[in-house]
Amino acid sequence: MRSTANRGYDHKNVMRTPDFKDRLGAASAAKKAQIERARAIAEDPARLRRIEARSEIIAARNIRIAERQRVRREAMAREAAERAAAEAAEAAAQAARKAEEEAREARRVEQARLAAAGKRRSARDTRAAAALAIKSARANAIVLGRRTVDLLRRRMRLLSSW
Repeated sequence: MRSTANRGYDHKNVMRTPDFKDRLGAASAAKKAQIERARAIAEDPARLRRIEARSEIIAARNIRIAERQRVRREAMAREAAERAAAEAAEAAAQAARKAEEEAREARRVEQARLAAAGKRRSARDTRAAAALAIKSARANAIVLGRRTVDLLRRRMRLLSSW
């Protein structure tokens, strides 16, 4: 180290301060020591084993996560397919119920039409029978009397109003 103090003084009593070269050399030595420590740490076999173990743990964790995600996606797809199948089955059942109801309604309408036709036929037959009875009553008016003929006419009017 060089002294920046005046050389005329006693060197023992004066504190020497490092000059620029001294500081530069000290910084260089400190940097080399730091690099050497970093190199020793980087090349430490125990550290390399820890890093390798950590990377294996991370890889295993990533595999487990991927497996869980795959299972979750498959479950979601399966549930969606089951929902779609259930909805399709419900739609088919609803369509079958609607078709059955329409068929039942058509049968009811047909039965009502046939019943109405039967009633009309029955009413026509009754009216014809009444008309025949009136004709025969007119022919036999002497025997039955006027009151019987009037009753038969009223019945005829009631039946024709159907």
